[in-house]
Amino acid sequence: MPIHELPPQLINQIAAGEVVERPASVVKELLENSLDAGARRIQLDVEQGGARRIRVRDDGCGIPREQLSLALSRHATSKIASLDDLERVGSLGFRGEALPSIASVSRLTLTSAVAGDDSGWSLQGDGGDRFEAPEPAPHPVGTTIDVRELFFNVPARRKFLRTERTEYGHLEEVVRRLALSRFDVGFDLNHNRKSTLRLPLAEDAAARDRRVGQICGEAFLEQAAFMEQEGAGLRLWGWMGLPTFSRSQADLQYFYVNGRMVRDRLVTHAVRQAYQDVLYHGRHPAYVLFLELDPALVDVNAHPAKHEVRFRESRLVHDFLFRSLHRALGALRPGASPGLTGPAAATAEAVSSTEPSRVGQAGHAGQAQVPKTQAPDDTPAHAGSQADHARPSGAPAAWGGRQGRLPLNVAESMEAYGRLHPDTVPAVDPATTLATGGEAGGTPPSPEESLTDEPPMGFALAQLHGVYILARNREGLVLVDMHAAHERITYERLKKAYRGEGVKSQPLLIPETLQVSRAEADLAEAHQEAFASLGLEVDRSGPEQLRLRAVPSLLVGGDAAALVRDVIADLHVHGQSTRVEEHINALLGTMACHGSVRANRSLTLPEMNALLRDMEATERSGQCNHGRPTWVALSMAELDRLFMRGR
Repeated sequence: MPIHELPPQLINQIAAGEVVERPASVVKELLENSLDAGARRIQLDVEQGGARRIRVRDDGCGIPREQLSLALSRHATSKIASLDDLERVGSLGFRGEALPSIASVSRLTLTSAVAGDDSGWSLQGDGGDRFEAPEPAPHPVGTTIDVRELFFNVPARRKFLRTERTEYGHLEEVVRRLALSRFDVGFDLNHNRKSTLRLPLAEDAAARDRRVGQICGEAFLEQAAFMEQEGAGLRLWGWMGLPTFSRSQADLQYFYVNGRMVRDRLVTHAVRQAYQDVLYHGRHPAYVLFLELDPALVDVNAHPAKHEVRFRESRLVHDFLFRSLHRALGALRPGASPGLTGPAAATAEAVSSTEPSRVGQAGHAGQAQVPKTQAPDDTPAHAGSQADHARPSGAPAAWGGRQGRLPLNVAESMEAYGRLHPDTVPAVDPATTLATGGEAGGTPPSPEESLTDEPPMGFALAQLHGVYILARNREGLVLVDMHAAHERITYERLKKAYRGEGVKSQPLLIPETLQVSRAEADLAEAHQEAFASLGLEVDRSGPEQLRLRAVPSLLVGGDAAALVRDVIADLHVHGQSTRVEEHINALLGTMACHGSVRANRSLTLPEMNALLRDMEATERSGQCNHGRPTWVALSMAELDRLFMRGR
């Protein structure tokens, strides 16, 4: 077949195959156009899941009569005019392909009016590349696009559509994602002439919380912390779900870059790494996060449907996301923010008629607000219950069960701390102390006593079956899993002590030879300093051969070859690796488990109070590394409802 030009209609249909996958794709493109036009209110009417009809009405700036036909032409846009504009795209759309592509596979009617005109104008298409002249039509300022019979002229594509319910589910999710990106715009969604979603403008903090709760569920809102971090020209803010609110799948993850919803592997990896040490294996975090940066530092022209972006400083963005979330998670501990009352709202299926305990009330209704300035902490965390916490979630089994050697001062620190000496109890005012003379039979104060300086976790009352600590604070009752809490504290102290000495290497008596690809050998040779910082001494001994001469002292005896290959893979994909740190954390976690108080061990009141005080001072003490809570709280109001007091 000779070379020839494709007809415009076929070109548009090919483009439609890239950007119009299903009705939800049409909705995404049309809603983004409305947002770019400055709309403050958008109404969406859908029939039969969008296959029969999709109508989008907005109150944006509108399209002048003389530009209606141009709006349905390929590569016609008002959003960029030069290469400089393309490198700093601030709008959601910019290619000018959406409307002509949609018009080529549907019966489309475009009606619009601009301020100052006596009437609006309407343009109709029937799946071809030619349109009738615009005709007058009554219309307020703004635009209405009516898309009927999607894929009517492409029967093969129409056969691939799923059931009405499935298609509408995808469509509604697109509306929800876009509604989270623009709190300053109201959205109305109707399906088969029934209202399904009403989202009024949300211009203050309380209204934004309501929208997040309406879209993500009140359970998420009640177990989420609002965070905000800035640095290096980047700003990250939004709602991050507590580790205890993990999901079985990644279905509650919303991430936006300069207001654009994206699914980016770099972002996913950074968030996952931040949550790594506090999530149960195989679980996924929930979050609604917004990243803001200079548009020149992100390429949004990396995917036809604009789902993916490409960061020009990917290492900087990855580190900023990880450190910001890691610090924010570390700040979620008792007493870290005003009004903190408990990280485990789901305490009580037994208290089904009560509202879950909330994390805090600072800044945003229903969530704790993580302080913007936190002490640096770049290490994951670990803790857990007695029997099943041999290693942190996600840590390779080859390293998890091995008892390695710690530096002497770290081993002594673990041993000393594991005994929970009574003399570690912080000094308290005699008027507020719960223990007298350090004896287990100390008498707690009467309810009438004033506890003006009462700490967030309160003071211990008793021990239940050798497993739980019962304490009383100003709000009500606190229950602590003593092993999980002490394991977290011990683990954090072990990490801090070990990090203080740095990663020490131990030379191998017989160097190990690794067969790798030429590209892997080149990468290892180019990252000698990175390997050295991880305690690995690796040099090149041939075109496709590496020689391992030293490994971190804590990891002697493990599968060093697999570790090196994992590090090389991380360096290739992310430019950095945390494999060694993960393996060391796994070993420290095992030691912390063995060095923590066991079930059925009787503690004195001073010992219990010492544990409560240390929980208040330890980052991530609110949950074990599996995401389970180390403590829960029941307020007096919740206890009153449980016992039907006042009814």
